[in-house]
Amino acid sequence: MTADEIKATYSMRDIVERYGFQPNRSGFIPCPFHTGDRQASLKVYERNYHCHACGADGDIFSFVEQMENIPFKDAFQLLGGTYDKPTFSSRLTIYKSQKRREMIKKEREKAGRKRQLNCMLIGVYRAYMDRSEPFSDVWCDCYNALQYQLYIHAELNELEARW
Repeated sequence: MTADEIKATYSMRDIVERYGFQPNRSGFIPCPFHTGDRQASLKVYERNYHCHACGADGDIFSFVEQMENIPFKDAFQLLGGTYDKPTFSSRLTIYKSQKRREMIKKEREKAGRKRQLNCMLIGVYRAYMDRSEPFSDVWCDCYNALQYQLYIHAELNELEARW
């Protein structure tokens, strides 16, 4: 695979997780390139990283270079790079990776639409409860529907936290 194919195959998060780091929800990890890091200061972006404490930054190759203390050529080969023409398997790997990213993007968009509808319904049920007589049939129906929508809201939050 070429360098571009490797970059298309692996995201920065994949490489960081390969070394045992788990980025938090904001995409930060403790910087492995300097000592005394009490808080996560290295931001993991889609294609690169940047440490706000020591200033280390780069792409997947420079991260592997610094972690393994090896030159670019060795990091390139460690990530599956070759100096040959692209093979069918390398093109297939890139294709699968692109499709996986597209599916994740579609799932996130779908979850966003679900979240928007969920928030709207929570507001509607709360408004009806405010306008109706407490413990009337309408109020009880709205209360039950609101509890269900709050449950869905919690599930959507948990799903988002896993991403």
